[in-house]
Amino acid sequence: MKKIFRSFLFSLLLAPLAQVQGAELATEAVRQVVVPRIFRLDGVVEAVNQSTISAQTSGQVEAIYYDVDDVVEKGALLVKLKDTEQRAALRRAEADLRAARAVLKDAESSYRRIKDLYDRKLVSKSELDSAQAGLKTARAKMDSARAALEQAKEQLSYTRVTAPYTGIVTERHVQVGEVAHPGTPLMSGVSLEQLRVSVDVPQSLVIPIREKRKAGVELPGGHWIEARRITIFPFADPASNTFKVRLELPPKLENLFPGMLVKSAFETGRMPVLVIPARAVAYRSEVTAVYVLDEEGRIGFRHVRLGGPLGEEHLVVLAGLQVGERVALDPVQAGVELKKQRSGRSGGDSHE
Repeated sequence: MKKIFRSFLFSLLLAPLAQVQGAELATEAVRQVVVPRIFRLDGVVEAVNQSTISAQTSGQVEAIYYDVDDVVEKGALLVKLKDTEQRAALRRAEADLRAARAVLKDAESSYRRIKDLYDRKLVSKSELDSAQAGLKTARAKMDSARAALEQAKEQLSYTRVTAPYTGIVTERHVQVGEVAHPGTPLMSGVSLEQLRVSVDVPQSLVIPIREKRKAGVELPGGHWIEARRITIFPFADPASNTFKVRLELPPKLENLFPGMLVKSAFETGRMPVLVIPARAVAYRSEVTAVYVLDEEGRIGFRHVRLGGPLGEEHLVVLAGLQVGERVALDPVQAGVELKKQRSGRSGGDSHE
């Protein structure tokens, strides 16, 4: 059956064009339009925020609140370290501050008294200088005590390790009971709220991509989105002669994860293409064709090679048509008219 159908199609393709004698067909001319020249490349999805959190103070791991694949909100407590040493340091710093405050208060009182006596010429200048030096020393000790207290508070806060951003835990590096030191990795994670695509671009395309700075990424499901920002690295990989380009994506995209392979498209210039209405195309098994009307109204069934869609109602034609040729907008009606014409019957008195 398929062989018979193919033979029938080829006979239509080779048959001479027939004159339209009956009902008129709605047609539209093949148009040439200028569209962006697009170059497509594979890219890899990356997380903008991906990091390994390390300990900033020493302490035994007391509790771990999240594990691999857990979703963590920004500011959530991840790991708790034993804080006995840090709390003791904080109490010492608070006591030192109280002592420094008392010394400063005494130095200020002493300076005021000596200054009053000096103004009445009851003490020497050296005694006033000594009182003033004591006051400066007390103030310096006060500042040092305050700084020590801030440092102690900071060290205590380091025993509570929190999430710097909302994300997913990818790896846990410690167990409860282990002793962590400054620099010890605790937990790794990535944020899915802000993603980007990394693409290796051939050096021949870098200049037009840099000039146009327009690119898009295909999401799972076939939907394309425009990149918010394009970053082009200013050096090439000597091994592959490619430039790394990063495409920043809109936030909070669904079904997109770091490590996924996606299609990216870069605008590299402009080019003319032929377009026809999508409804004019007839799909017959393995054949894609249109019905063409010449200047004398004769219908022909012509094989075409199509590109991608242009908007919602038109298709790009790669081969088979020329600018100005008219295609029938209703392939079914055009097929009926062509059959009538080939059989020599007019549309008005023909009955199927």
